[in-house]
Amino acid sequence: MIREAVITREHIHLRATAEKGGFFDRLGEIYGEMDRVYDEVASLYGFSCTGCVDNCCQTRFYHHTAIEYAYLVLCFTGLPRDLRTECMDRALAYNLEMKRVHAENGSFFRMCPLNENGLCLLYSSRPMICRLHGIPHELAPPGRAKTYGAGCGAFDAHCGKGVYHPFDRTPFYTAMADLERRFKEAAGISGKVRMTVAEMLASVSEHTP
Repeated sequence: MIREAVITREHIHLRATAEKGGFFDRLGEIYGEMDRVYDEVASLYGFSCTGCVDNCCQTRFYHHTAIEYAYLVLCFTGLPRDLRTECMDRALAYNLEMKRVHAENGSFFRMCPLNENGLCLLYSSRPMICRLHGIPHELAPPGRAKTYGAGCGAFDAHCGKGVYHPFDRTPFYTAMADLERRFKEAAGISGKVRMTVAEMLASVSEHTP
């Protein structure tokens, strides 16, 4: 039996709204600027992410924007059918394991269902947090004190605790928040988004023809 992804009315609505309003185009611009600045700062450290034992793709990241959810689903449906089926199988297994571990109050580490042989199948379409993770950063929310975040384990092993090269996530968070606000208004949706990649993929319906 061959399972195929079926796009729901919700996905169709979000995609149509994003395409008509140019929201996917704007998301691409924000992603491009993130990558440019990230690569520029990472190069100052001589750091390049080429995969590691402590793979960040095994970290449970939650994503919080409807526009990224809509874009990831769109790109996912562009994969070959056999890959989509494999990814959905992995996503369902991921979600079941996450529920089990959560019920037992344990630690959860499992490879992202989009990771195939150590590489992301949708690397160019990956969400914001996947792009920004890795190097030390700062964040200055309006009206609040600036905070600093550390690099990942691979960064610390390669670069140690030397000089900090400023990497301010604030402009990216601000741009994404503005895009999300305008997209949700255009789509007529409300409420907060909090989904892993696995949950995004599992939201794509399945049927067995």
